Amino acid sequence: MCEASGVNIDGASPARSDSSRAISRRRSFLLYWLPVLLWMSLIFGMSTDVGAPRHTSRFLRPILRWFNPDVSDETIRSIQLGIRKAAHVTEYAVLSFLVWRARRKPARGDGRPWRRADAFFAFCIAVLFALSDEWHQSFVPSREGHFRDVLFDSFGAVLGLFVAWRIGRWRRVW
Repeated sequence: MCEASGVNIDGASPARSDSSRAISRRRSFLLYWLPVLLWMSLIFGMSTDVGAPRHTSRFLRPILRWFNPDVSDETIRSIQLGIRKAAHVTEYAVLSFLVWRARRKPARGDGRPWRRADAFFAFCIAVLFALSDEWHQSFVPSREGHFRDVLFDSFGAVLGLFVAWRIGRWRRVW
C-alpha cells in the first residue's frame, strides 16, 4: 500500500479489499459449509422420534403390502431394517462427501491432486458426528443408540469418499 495515496498496489482501496474478502468468505460459507450444516441438521432431525422405526413403518408397510398382499410381518421388519441400515450408509456417504467438498473447495479446472488429508478430515468429522448422533439417540425415548450403527455410518463415510475419488479418477482430475 502506498502511504501517500491510501491505495493498495493493485489499485483497490483497503476498505474495498476488506469488504471483498468478507463477501468472498460469506459466499464460500454459503456455497461449501452451509450444505454440510443443513445435512447434519437433517441427520440430527431424523435421530429424534420422527425417524423412529414405528414412524417409518407407517408408510413402508402399506407400500410393501401393495406390492405383495401376502408379505409376512417378519419380512416387512427385515426389509425395514435393511432400508434403515442403507439409510445410515447413504446419509453418511453424503455427509463425508459434503465435508470433503467444503474442505477442498474445488473449482472448475482445478488441477490439484487428491489429498488424503482432506479425505481423512472428512472421514473424522463424519465419524465424530455419527458417534454424537448415536449418543443423542440414547436420550430419545423411542430410539436407541447403537455402536453398530456408527460402523454403518463409518462405512458410508468411506464409501462417499471413495466415490468422490473414483469420479475424480474417471474425469482425470487426479
